[in-house]
Formats: sequence, structure tokens, C-alpha cells
Amino acid sequence: MKKEKKSKKIRKKLLHKYRLVVLNEGTYEEKVSFKLSRLNVFVAGTVFAILLIGVTTLIIAFTPLREYIPGYASTKLKQQAIDLTDMADSLELALKKNDLYAESISNMLRGKVEVQDIPSDSVFKNQQRTLKDINLDPIEEDLQLRATVAMEDKYNLFEDKTNNITASLFAPLEGTLSDVYDIQKKHFAVDVVAPFGTPVKSVADGTVIFAEWTVETGYVILLEHQQGLLSVYKHNGTLMKEQGDLVKAGEVIASVGNTGEFTTGPHLHFELWSNGYPVNPMNYIDFE
Repeated sequence: MKKEKKSKKIRKKLLHKYRLVVLNEGTYEEKVSFKLSRLNVFVAGTVFAILLIGVTTLIIAFTPLREYIPGYASTKLKQQAIDLTDMADSLELALKKNDLYAESISNMLRGKVEVQDIPSDSVFKNQQRTLKDINLDPIEEDLQLRATVAMEDKYNLFEDKTNNITASLFAPLEGTLSDVYDIQKKHFAVDVVAPFGTPVKSVADGTVIFAEWTVETGYVILLEHQQGLLSVYKHNGTLMKEQGDLVKAGEVIASVGNTGEFTTGPHLHFELWSNGYPVNPMNYIDFE
């Protein structure tokens, strides 16, 4: 009985009618009135809440507004973050390569080359002792073949294996060689003596990547060519080109001078570098 009375009492409260009246404040005239019950208010409030939640969910799921919600990360933003990370890694790698390239150019201008020592472990020593007893002198046919190959490759430094295009190297200057390429003396160049003011020419098509004054070697110009080849011209009297200029093979880029501390007279100190290492210019260029 008590439960039934309690249930009826609750039902009565829920279904009990109330009137919501909107009055004119000045005249107290009734404008709008609503008949309400607690049950109607509860049902209407529940439906409104469900609709609000549904609309909010749709907005978050199908509009760009979801990206402004703290802690929410869309697939597009994640992909952009991944792409930016990859780009940052690529830029870092490119920066490291540029640093190594700049260091290589610096070593080139200073004539500094890192030469690694051959390991002298017991295996190498045993191999040396074994080779002493073997005659390694080339036979006559081998000498002839080497000479033929050397003559064919002398003016063919830019050989392209894909399209068979070849380009010869021009002599930067014609004159008398006062000093030649010598690794033992760490003289990675040839010195060509010529009258003061004689034009110095580019050995091949390239780009000027350095054209400045240095205390030790005076006016220096450095060109970058194909396939990692660099040519260096030191002790010039004047420079005809600036950094960033494009030059053609045989084009005048400087003039013979006697600038810098390490010079004893008008001459050209010419170096040829391939992939960061010096090579003997006389193997590719005829200076006389």
C-alpha cells in the first residue's frame, strides 16, 4: 500500500499542470501562456540535450572546427607533421653535406689534404714479405697497353657513359712549368710561369664558387665543373669574374700576377680536384 501511494504521489507530481505566463510589465496584459508539467519539461529537456549532442558530434566529425579542439589531431595534421619531420631531416642532411663541401673547399684553398696511413698490422706485414719474392714488373705488352690507354684518357676527363659525350680540358695558360704536381712535397698543383698580365682561361664550362683575396695565395678564383671536378687558380694579378658567374671553357677569368705571400714571381698556381681529392693536372692538360 505504501509503495502504491508513493508511486501515485510521484505520478501526480510529474503530471501536475503548471501554467507559464508571459505578461506585459507595464499593463500586466497576458501575452503568451504555456501549460506545462514536470514530465513535459523533463522530456523536452532530454530531447534538446540529445539533439545538442548529436549536432555537436556532426560538427566535430565533418567540419574543420574539430581541429580547434584541444587534444584533437586529425589525420591530415598527422600527415603534415610527418612530412615536416621528413623535410627537417632532409634539410639537416643537406646542411651536413654543405658543411662537408665547404670544409673540402677550405682545405683545397689551404692546400690541406687528409691522407690516411695504411694500417701496418701483422697481416699486412706478412703480405709485404710475400710480395718481395714476386716479380711484379710489367711485361712489354702491358706497358704498351697502359701507354695507349693513358693517351686515350688524357683529354677525356668528362666522359659520360650514358650518352658518350666528351669534352676536353683547355689549358688555363701556356708557359714554362716551374714546379710540377708532387704528392710527397704536398704540392698538389703545377706552377706555370708567364709574363705579368697574361690572360688566365677557364679549363671547362663551370660556375665560379670562390673569387676573393687571400693573404697566402693572393687573388684566388675557384670553378666548379661537371662530375665533381674543381679547378683552382692562385696568385692572380686581377680577377675578371665574381662568385656565382657562369663561365665557358676557354673564357678569360683572371690574369697572371704575383700576389700573396707564397710567390716568388709572376706565375699561375693551378690545381685540379676530383670529388674532393687532388689530381695531377698534367694527366689531362698540355701546358706547353
